[in-house]
Amino acid sequence: MYQLFFRLVFRHMDPERAHHLAFGWIRLAARVPVLRTFVAALLAPRHRALRTEAFGLRMHGPFGLAAGFDKNAVGIDGMAMLGFDHVEIGTVTAQPQPGNPKKRLFRLVADRALINRMGFNNEGSAAVAARLAARRAGRPAFRTTVGVNIGKTKVVPEAEAVADYVTSTERLATHADYLVVNVSSPNTPGLRDLQAVDHLRPLLSAVREAADRTVAGRRVPLLVKIAPDLADEDVDAVADLAVELGLDGIIATNTTIARDSLGLASGPALTAETGGLSGAPLRARSLEVLRRLYARVGDRITLVGVGGIETADDAWERILAGATLIQGYSAFIYEGPFWSRRIHRGLAARLAASPYATLTDAVGAEAREADEPHKADKENA
Repeated sequence: MYQLFFRLVFRHMDPERAHHLAFGWIRLAARVPVLRTFVAALLAPRHRALRTEAFGLRMHGPFGLAAGFDKNAVGIDGMAMLGFDHVEIGTVTAQPQPGNPKKRLFRLVADRALINRMGFNNEGSAAVAARLAARRAGRPAFRTTVGVNIGKTKVVPEAEAVADYVTSTERLATHADYLVVNVSSPNTPGLRDLQAVDHLRPLLSAVREAADRTVAGRRVPLLVKIAPDLADEDVDAVADLAVELGLDGIIATNTTIARDSLGLASGPALTAETGGLSGAPLRARSLEVLRRLYARVGDRITLVGVGGIETADDAWERILAGATLIQGYSAFIYEGPFWSRRIHRGLAARLAASPYATLTDAVGAEAREADEPHKADKENA
């Protein structure tokens, strides 16, 4: 039914307008107690075997909504109603900003992909913090894990970036179940330069200190989100830095600026649009980065796999490659409201058919099993 609706209605609408319309319906449904209970029972059935713990947080499962969908924390309950086990809001900047000029979101339907150059359009960290505080003070419709993704305000020069991130941290850390430093969006000039270890070390250290100073009584988990376009040696450098600083996690990966290497079927009028590409064409590189990170950090740091995840097979592949948590966004546009339900049912079925007793046992199993012949060879040498 959704596929037909997408072809007849959404496909012919401006993508950003369609997003706001659909998100509005989701939020409206979540405000009606009887309706949200019915929708959650239908779309968010719980699978006991999928219960997940990551950086000290317990979740119903490993599958969450990636940052970018709910930039201002206005629809957390709605997305939980649809079955997402955690919701990452943002990216939020210290100052409110409108983002880049429209048109800035494009569908590549033939590739099941999106290109966006939104530019961190959001209401600013003070407004988002107030909204999160109000939600927590009231009675949230659903208890779900809320991650907060923070980025640099566009008008802030690189020399003042650390202070900008610290401002957002001081406002938002109290309300975050976990905090993500986004240095990998291609749509804020100079932002990806902050992924260089010399810039990243003081930034992450300052955010860690600000979170610890602001939040008493608990340690807010801190993650960094990296780009798929990093060279392999830079991926290794970020992994080593994360271990050195005691980071809680790495999210792999953000959108890509690559085009020619992805074998895109969409025409040049679309593929030439500037911005970050997400969706199915990102799958291979995102998985490659995840595998490289796991080979480097093992289970010392929690890895979150995102980028090109469409099916339960994709999700299961990320778990075997080392991801404790997985996230999606772009496929939701093409798959519709039953997407999360299908992912969960498929993951539960794959776990039941696997040799692993728990989902935790499956995390990184691919790498561990690949190492076993090498260990045996060393022992027999």
